[in-house]
Amino acid sequence: MPAFSLDPEQTTWCARLRTLAAERLRPLADKGEPGRVNRPLVAALGELGLLARLFDSGALELCLMRESLAHACTEAETALALQGLGAHPVAAFGTPEQRGRWLPEVVAGRAVAAFALSEPGAGSDAAALALEAVPDPETGGWRLHGEKRWISNAPEADFATVFARTGDRADGTRDRADGTGDRADGPAADAGTRSGSRGVTAFLVPVDRPGLSGQALDMLAPHAIGSLVFDGVRVGPEDVLGEPGRGFRVAMHTLNLFRPSVGAFAVGMAQAALDATLAHTAARPAFGGVLADLQAVAHQVAEMATRTEAARLLVYAAAEAYDRGDPDVPRRAAMAKLLATETAQYVVDAAVQLHGARALQRGHLLEHLYREVRAPRIYEGATEVQRTIIAKELYRQPPTAPTAGAPS
Repeated sequence: MPAFSLDPEQTTWCARLRTLAAERLRPLADKGEPGRVNRPLVAALGELGLLARLFDSGALELCLMRESLAHACTEAETALALQGLGAHPVAAFGTPEQRGRWLPEVVAGRAVAAFALSEPGAGSDAAALALEAVPDPETGGWRLHGEKRWISNAPEADFATVFARTGDRADGTRDRADGTGDRADGPAADAGTRSGSRGVTAFLVPVDRPGLSGQALDMLAPHAIGSLVFDGVRVGPEDVLGEPGRGFRVAMHTLNLFRPSVGAFAVGMAQAALDATLAHTAARPAFGGVLADLQAVAHQVAEMATRTEAARLLVYAAAEAYDRGDPDVPRRAAMAKLLATETAQYVVDAAVQLHGARALQRGHLLEHLYREVRAPRIYEGATEVQRTIIAKELYRQPPTAPTAGAPS
């Protein structure tokens, strides 16, 4: 099936999700406390079977879910995505015991997950991780020392996938300096331009472990985001996700799946802003007619629609490439996130301009989207990082030989 052609069943399902988000999930989101995990909303996602689909579907279906939910309820979309981001490493790399303990709870909406990669000094350069896992001779495990920051669902999550520095890989080799120790998993989260990607291990850490604390951070968009502080937190071999020393493989496998769907989230917001703009400009009286009669306005709306559709198609293409197992997934995922998040910023900003002052009033859809749309250009690899990944992937390919007679 071409990535740009959805079948009738998919189209109907997306419409049903948008209705579900507006009628069932939006009221729960409105009752949530800003800056806190909305557990009733997470539970509803579980009851509706949407969390289960996170682990039973491919990248394209994940994108369709995120776009459809974001169109009507960004909070529901974010809650769903964060459950996937935090628990996907468990589903993909966890032991039978780890999966049996946590995945049923996540799917039911009873356990909240977190993905703990970023640190105070390691955001765009994720290879610079400083959280240290010191060997613990008493247990044969490690003790974690350091801090994670800007972690969604922290500090209220029930468990976190935590990335810490343990040293060399268990097989004695080292990951490549750019984080591509396993080519199937692509470049490092944030271009990986340093050699620090080697010797990172992923751990499944319940947040009630002694020595683990945290605090909430007050951000532009009032989501549950905070820090996690590790003061000698004990982890053992049974807590490792994947293999010791190969944590970047876990991180990249997860991010390559979720990057296109971040783009889908952005497309959902752009479409919501576009729909609101179409309705507003078609009805708002201006200069003896309506705003849509003004060529400048109509052309602006046409540009917004064209960019949104282009971003949507690139997101779908990247998701389909992931589902096929194409080798160029890192490049496609980076392109999709780059174009979609930048497009959403443009479309929402243009929508605010065309609505005027009413769009800046607290509680207006566009006021909400204006705050929501900024962060996706930063998290899971900032726009500048995506360009670096794209360029590295392009130059990694052998150049095409010029054809006969072509100018040199």
